[in-house]
Amino acid sequence: MPVELTIPSPGESITEVTIGSWAKADGDWVEKDELLAEIESDKATLELRSPASGLLSIAASVGEEVAVGTSVGSIDPDAAKPAGVVAEPNGATTPASAPAPEAAPTPTPTSNAGRESESESTDGDIGRVTSLARKIAAERGIDLSKITGTGTGGRITKADVLDVAEGRTSPTVPPPTASGDAGIRGGTGTAGRAVRRERMTRLRQRIAERLVESKQTTAMLTTFNEADMTEVMRLRKQHGEAFEKRHGVRLGFMSFFVKAAVSALQKYPRINAFIDGDEIEHHDYVDMGIAVGTDRGLVVPVLRNAEGMGFADIESSIRDSAARARDGKLSVEEMTGGTFTVTNGGVYGSLMATPILNPPQSGILGMHKIMKRAVENPDRPGELALRPMMYLALSYDHRIVDGQESVGFLVHVKECIEHPERLLLDL
Repeated sequence: MPVELTIPSPGESITEVTIGSWAKADGDWVEKDELLAEIESDKATLELRSPASGLLSIAASVGEEVAVGTSVGSIDPDAAKPAGVVAEPNGATTPASAPAPEAAPTPTPTSNAGRESESESTDGDIGRVTSLARKIAAERGIDLSKITGTGTGGRITKADVLDVAEGRTSPTVPPPTASGDAGIRGGTGTAGRAVRRERMTRLRQRIAERLVESKQTTAMLTTFNEADMTEVMRLRKQHGEAFEKRHGVRLGFMSFFVKAAVSALQKYPRINAFIDGDEIEHHDYVDMGIAVGTDRGLVVPVLRNAEGMGFADIESSIRDSAARARDGKLSVEEMTGGTFTVTNGGVYGSLMATPILNPPQSGILGMHKIMKRAVENPDRPGELALRPMMYLALSYDHRIVDGQESVGFLVHVKECIEHPERLLLDL
């Protein structure tokens, strides 16, 4: 009797999802717990795995929107296993007669080899390829060297391979070299003018909706300040090695700013409150959202009760949440319910930007790139000195937060960063 493939519930508030991609084709033999598809909600991407071994029957196409609990296919466990199909150690199935894919050449070690993600590999001319993309390409006989990666740094992702496999795009063939400058003037040099369209993921659509909602439904205003990072950088240099040895995690800048923001929210609690109709909902706790950029879009995992967390707790929680966010393994519950958000555009080189509120939150703190600038020497008034400075931005909902509170909040954060002992003394 066929076993139905039903869409699980990603969370209480989600009633509909989108079929993001199928890892297997209709009529394929699959093993129990093998990855069948990825389903996208407006907050997370989830995996759909096989509940049994058998022949797969697909009833929903990629991009189709389906209700939670709906059947999108079935597994026939009574079907005869096709001759020549063998199970790999990881549960995947391949024809026994299929030639094994050639082993990738061992990449030459470089100074930044340690920075490569464990889920990626480098294949000579092909470039960076995720392990799942490589696996799907091998199963479907797709030449990776003919695919242009759309991931970070040109990485070839699973979506790139599936786009080619399912006919949404054609393999990219390197253009012939044009003689002279004909390609610059036009003429026959038309290489590089291809147009490629891709469906917006449900997460990206939801991000777009919320950004527009934020601009249309809040009285958003932004105030700026700057912080001298000298003391924080000195502390990290002086105690960073011992901190990592003791707690097993690096001491970063984020923990200082999370602690400083918590301290400022306790002093200016309306920035930690929501507007609900004609009422203000106050919170005596701080659930701190940390914005994380991923290939799928911006997600905001939440640190629950950040007011009770120490530096090591904050750093380890951020590292874990960021890693799982990039792997698409965060649950909906982990990304909902924040009362305030911190975002760090400085990791991408942003010198100054205006962060956008995440409704119903009333405030968001933006961190930026550290740059040495000439400022007045705090030890010798009247003299200039080069100091590592960071611009700070607080966007807030002016309907609930007054200008005096917003400026006071940012000044308090600045003082905590420039004099981090305040964080230890609860000042």
